[in-house]
Amino acid sequence: MNNSPKIIISGGGTGGHIFPAVAIANALKRLVPACEILFVGANGRMEMEKVPAAGYKIVGLNISGIQRGSIVKNLALPFKLLGSVRKAMQIITDFKPDAVVGVGGYASGPLLYAASLKGIPYLIQEQNSHAGLTNKWLGKKASKICVAFDEMAQFFPADRILKTGNPVRKEVVDIKGKHHAGAELLKLDPLKKTIMVTGGSLGAGTLNKAIEKHLPEIIAQDVQVIWQTGKYYYKGIIERLGLDYHPNVRILEFLNRMDLAYAAADVIISRAGAGTIAELCLVKRPVILVPSPNVAEDHQTKNAMALVKHEAALLINDRSAEDTLVKATLDLLNNKEQGQKLSQNIGKMALPEADEIIAREVLKLIK
Repeated sequence: MNNSPKIIISGGGTGGHIFPAVAIANALKRLVPACEILFVGANGRMEMEKVPAAGYKIVGLNISGIQRGSIVKNLALPFKLLGSVRKAMQIITDFKPDAVVGVGGYASGPLLYAASLKGIPYLIQEQNSHAGLTNKWLGKKASKICVAFDEMAQFFPADRILKTGNPVRKEVVDIKGKHHAGAELLKLDPLKKTIMVTGGSLGAGTLNKAIEKHLPEIIAQDVQVIWQTGKYYYKGIIERLGLDYHPNVRILEFLNRMDLAYAAADVIISRAGAGTIAELCLVKRPVILVPSPNVAEDHQTKNAMALVKHEAALLINDRSAEDTLVKATLDLLNNKEQGQKLSQNIGKMALPEADEIIAREVLKLIK
């Protein structure tokens, strides 16, 4: 391997794809400081902002996903796809990468396909327990497929699968000894039981409705709530409840210090995105997962079930969450034995060195 290998990392669209991609890039830089990394994303998507903020160069493809329920919006898709493959070929010709990494998301498909046509070795990092169509197809020619869940041979060639886990942001899961600091930052009582609710950066309507509807029951038990509403819902909730609804309730659009929020929580309510699950395994708090029904092939339910079958989390389905989620959470808070069992079991599923293991696999591909 040369001393300054060139690597392209492609994909994005959501934090669940971008954060692992950046973690892999950081690990590559730690292992081979002279390596040159270029990101390829989709124009207009989150990665075009987040990747430069992390200190890496990114090039955008004019690609978007299938718009469910709209034939008209999908008419331009074949042309966008063709144009994106053409541009991906040009990027590979210009940059001359030694290896390519695909993390999922719109840009990943055209770039990995172009790499296969050019004979460049590529690695797929599959975050979910159920592989999407694009990754299944691209997996046939991948040199290595790094996965986070068991039983992935139904989607990929078994001899090329490596279970590594999903890379996480190290600073987010470093919660040891931070319980009091978390409570202090969020202006909460460190001695009171605390629920943390997170629906990701955009928010989750079902989680927000459930919490808003049952706040009186939470307050009646003198339990605190760290309630991250997400960007889409914050304004409406604040207009209805006010910023200082109750001393036990902290309403936030976004959590800038996720580590301190995790540290302050006794029970966590969350969606079941693969990246979030990887963090929760390392945080080792009792978790209730409410999988989003608005994702391809219902993969969040499959992600959640991978934990549930090891008694490492509880699952509440989205349809019934508005009425049952808060009661289940309060029951869990009051059941010390069940909470300890969930904490121990979710901790056993943690794979903390995923970023470095994947980075080493990428370097192995480079002759």
